[in-house]
Amino acid sequence: MSTMTAKIVHIPIERDWREVYDFASRPQNMPHWASGLASGLKQDGDDWITEGILGTARVRFAPSNDFGVIDHMVTLESGLKVYNALRIVPNGEGCEVMFTLLRLPGMTEEQFAADRAHVLRDLTTLKDLMEL
Repeated sequence: MSTMTAKIVHIPIERDWREVYDFASRPQNMPHWASGLASGLKQDGDDWITEGILGTARVRFAPSNDFGVIDHMVTLESGLKVYNALRIVPNGEGCEVMFTLLRLPGMTEEQFAADRAHVLRDLTTLKDLMEL
């Protein structure tokens, strides 16, 4: 297995990192800013279930922590597992929100660029919500 191409998609937010983490890490809030989860999340034990364009997905989030880590594993109906690294990092009085985007096997350069633009739109929505 080879290493996948990765891009860090990030955006600064002018709000204390703890407040951003507290909001962004709650699965119940994610449909407000993460468009891929717009249909909502339903808790199922330690996992959360969502419906999307690729069918039902099971999401497992990192436990609540003091490091700003909101990593999560998404398991699609096909069995494909996608690890999503999402971090809220202090930056002065605000923070940086960083998402590590991996180019999945079979994904074209155009699809990867579109995925990156999609993630940036979601992070911009989070920024807009947090800077109200």
